[in-house]
Amino acid sequence: MASWQPRPLPACRAARRSFCRLTCLPPGSCGSSLSSKSAAARHTSFTAVSRLKIRGDKLRGMSSQEIENHGVIGNMRSIALVSIEGSIDFFCYPEFDSPTVFASLIDGEEGGSFRIDAELPDLRTKQLYLPDTNILLTRFLSNGGVAELTDFMPVSHESDSHSGVHQIIRMVRVIRGEISFRLRCAPRFDYARADHEAVQEGDGVCFRPHTADIPSMALHASIPLEVEGRDAVASFTLAAGDTAMFAFGQMKRGEKSPSNVLRPAFIERHFRQTSDYWRNWIGKSNYKGRWREMVNRSALVLKLHCSQQHGSVIAAATFGLPEKVGGERNWDYRYTWLRDSSFTLYAFMRLGIVDEARRFTMWLRDRLRDDAEHGPLQVMYHADGRQEIDEEIIDTLSGYRNSRPVRIGNAAYQQLQLDIYGEMMDAVYLAAKYGDGISYEGWQNVQSMLAWLGSNWERPDEGIWEVRGGRRDFLHSRLMCWVAFDRAIRLGQKRSLAAPYREWYAIRDKIYHDIHTNFWSEKRQSFVQYKGSENLDASVLLMPLMRFISPVDPRMLGTLKAVEQNLTEDSLVYRYDTLNDPIDGLNGTEGSFNACSFWYVECLARAHQTEKARLLFEKMMGYSNHLGLYAEQLGESGEHLGNFPQALTHLALISTATYLDRVLSGRNLTEWR
Repeated sequence: MASWQPRPLPACRAARRSFCRLTCLPPGSCGSSLSSKSAAARHTSFTAVSRLKIRGDKLRGMSSQEIENHGVIGNMRSIALVSIEGSIDFFCYPEFDSPTVFASLIDGEEGGSFRIDAELPDLRTKQLYLPDTNILLTRFLSNGGVAELTDFMPVSHESDSHSGVHQIIRMVRVIRGEISFRLRCAPRFDYARADHEAVQEGDGVCFRPHTADIPSMALHASIPLEVEGRDAVASFTLAAGDTAMFAFGQMKRGEKSPSNVLRPAFIERHFRQTSDYWRNWIGKSNYKGRWREMVNRSALVLKLHCSQQHGSVIAAATFGLPEKVGGERNWDYRYTWLRDSSFTLYAFMRLGIVDEARRFTMWLRDRLRDDAEHGPLQVMYHADGRQEIDEEIIDTLSGYRNSRPVRIGNAAYQQLQLDIYGEMMDAVYLAAKYGDGISYEGWQNVQSMLAWLGSNWERPDEGIWEVRGGRRDFLHSRLMCWVAFDRAIRLGQKRSLAAPYREWYAIRDKIYHDIHTNFWSEKRQSFVQYKGSENLDASVLLMPLMRFISPVDPRMLGTLKAVEQNLTEDSLVYRYDTLNDPIDGLNGTEGSFNACSFWYVECLARAHQTEKARLLFEKMMGYSNHLGLYAEQLGESGEHLGNFPQALTHLALISTATYLDRVLSGRNLTEWR
């Protein structure tokens, strides 16, 4: 393959001048506009930026990095994972839950990726976000030269038909030296099940799947591309100050060569709009306390999981990432769980961000149904509200580190999980408290929902952890049924809304006594996982957070002690005992659960164990990846496990950080919030 020598480089020079304008620097100084000396880098909040040693003489082909060695970019329609080597290892298109285009994270050989490799000796890489944005920078560092790869997905309020909006934009710029690069864009459509052809057209390469219902994609570049089999490849060299630009997105019907995508003015506008969008959005946060950088990063990650089109919130960007390497606990989290969504809105409201709650409430209004068996709501939905999420096993992907089976879809959507009504009602209550009041129609829907719950709260269900080992009377489900009636009473009386309060009070109080009578173990001096058991469950940590019980009640203190002794290793908390009582119906074990670890810290803070809580919280922050991101779980060696990044973990971090900061600052903690 011929190496392309870029000097002189008119297109790259124009791109460089355009990029300089983005950073308010004159063209002559753009060699440092995004370098380590720039204002953006100087004020980057994460000082412990990851370094990864890479052998310069070996290109890793399509092999993927570990889960934690990734950052994420997105546009609130889909999310891409970018490795610390600069490879896009996971991307579903056009929606969060669409089939994959790149999935080398799940299968390093067959999954597909979009790599840009710098050919440098003794190469090291660093990765960081531009402050207060979801624009990702990957730096290639060597004595032979320094380069930067900027990745983002444009965010715009304009129509999606506008060129470049639903694209991945990649910009490679050399800071120092003259560096050769190798590019390979290797999509593998529909979970690597659909074949395709690659055709050179104009300034780009079009990838045309052989399956009619999968959209064609195109890669456009400011440097020449070649076709090699089903892939687009290039070998090019850039000198200091030169920039090469790439845009990967859908090829519309009849479109041949949309060169406008890479016009410097278009790239500049998309970069500016995207940067401004993220900074303006996080600027709405009223949080000024400790750990602000981590809190803001968690909020920005959560916002990536919000559907701009529908107002729903997905649980995670990925599927198939195992809770234990080699195990079968591999699930698809690319859907909207009512539980996780409600908790996410609570986290946003803790930061003073309320628009998302309004949009989610509007989305939720259309989900109510009349189903006497399963209730008016189901556990999860597609982001657009579709109900069927049939689960299937994908044989074309080998699995992350050969962890099988690889599942898409999620059969848990058909489960009965009574806790969702409490979490949803808590979100409705807080949205009405801190945002707009509930509508008449919304209040009628609440009453209909509680009428069903009043007749069904005593039923066994699959619970918060979606067990597949049979229904039980789970404590957490009972707790959240109490929350549902409690919040409805509070909301209705605060707003002087008509409702059957006498009936609601009676049910709420009956649930209260049921929990204290049937879920308390004198032997353990602790609340237990389900009625009739002696097992512990870390979801019990939500009891004081939901204001069911005082955090210093002797029963809660006893429970906290039991969780510490049986489910906790330092700052790491496990959900439940998967060995001695495998209620989930699955084989094997799993890692510690990050959200539970943060719940534990908040319980300690509420129980006036402030110094211990702060120490453990700061230890937990040390388990994030180099960008402040978390997967669902942590393995025995601290590796990230489960889907990534997980919304539940980041929202739990926000809740814990905001409360702990209030405690440490001595602010009023007596108000019921």
